[in-house]
Amino acid sequence: MKKIILIILGAVWALSLKAQVTIEECLTKAEANYPLISKYGLLQTSMDIDLAEINNSWLPRIGVYGQVTGQNVVPSFPKTLTGMLDQMGQSMKGLGKVQYKIGVDVSQNIWDGGSSKSRREMTRAQEAVNKSALDVEMYALRQRVESVFFAILLIEEQIEQSEITYNLLQKNLEQIQSKVRNGVAMQCDADMVEAQALALKQNVAQAKSAAEGYRDVLELFIGETINGMKLERPSAEIPTTNENNRPELRLFEQRLKANETMQRLTDTSLMPKIGFFAQAYYGYPGFDYFKSMMNHNLSFNILAGIKASWNIDSFYSKKNTHSQTVVKAQEIEADKELFLFNNEIQSASQKEAIQGLRDAMKDDARIIQLRGNVRRAAESQLANGIIDATALLTKISDENIAQLNARLHEIQFIKEIYNLKYTLNQ
Repeated sequence: MKKIILIILGAVWALSLKAQVTIEECLTKAEANYPLISKYGLLQTSMDIDLAEINNSWLPRIGVYGQVTGQNVVPSFPKTLTGMLDQMGQSMKGLGKVQYKIGVDVSQNIWDGGSSKSRREMTRAQEAVNKSALDVEMYALRQRVESVFFAILLIEEQIEQSEITYNLLQKNLEQIQSKVRNGVAMQCDADMVEAQALALKQNVAQAKSAAEGYRDVLELFIGETINGMKLERPSAEIPTTNENNRPELRLFEQRLKANETMQRLTDTSLMPKIGFFAQAYYGYPGFDYFKSMMNHNLSFNILAGIKASWNIDSFYSKKNTHSQTVVKAQEIEADKELFLFNNEIQSASQKEAIQGLRDAMKDDARIIQLRGNVRRAAESQLANGIIDATALLTKISDENIAQLNARLHEIQFIKEIYNLKYTLNQ
């Protein structure tokens, strides 16, 4: 029998642990549930398409065409030479004014001066920038979820403390009502305590409604229902270093790399391009104009070779392009320094807040003890008719405020630690 009881207690304990929701679980589930998460896959797909398009630039370019043209003037032999050929029995018709052909043009890059390589690097660099920017947006979600999580903890701590105070008021109300029935206390004292208890009950109901509203928001973030599940209070582990791991810093780094890649891409425009080309067509006239002048028969013709081209226009803008790249890098560095400056100010302010709450928490226990002593003394004085209910309510209120402040200080202390962790991404 004893073994069965232990098994049941163990199962109940395990279920109670499972019913608790941690802030880390909420953050993980919120990231997985956030609609923005789908953009990571879209970024990868887009980059793959762009890279495939760049690689296709090395495939042969093939064009098929057909054309018919008419000319008012065509190459012809001088009349003197034509007459001599006629005397020799050779007819020289000359080129026909109507010409037609069906052909294929083929071109193939042999060397593009490193342009395709730089374009691939630029595509990957831009994808890294977009991914880092997405990381920054996703990171901002963390602060929103943490704010809702701690808001629920604060309200529920307030509810729990208010219920304790409500029970205390109910206990004193029963004692005062007993004295009223025995004629040793006035009804107005009982009414005053009961009114205070009812007002506190109303505050608890409003706080519960607010807590449910925040829970609904948290459920939307994580995509799950947490009705009846208790939120576990996070541990208070203060970061031991000032190391900054914010995703914004990685975004600045990727922007600088993309800027450098853009400069290399611009440099490739200064390089010559070498390619192979070929042309084949069936039609009239052929490449042998002399033969085409003697007869207008269709012929098959092929032309192939290697072409080198060099566009020197880029030399004119090289200096300005380089200056723009330098200025862009300086702008990014300035943005980074401003971010680190503001981040350092924010972390210093949060550390001060943590220290202030830590100092306040040192006296909370003693304040609660003293307020409890005063309240119990007031209860004894009321029982002996020395004070009235108004004085007792003041002492109960003071004790309630002390206990509530202690609870709030603990939650605020942890919240400030998480704010510091968010600021430093630790």
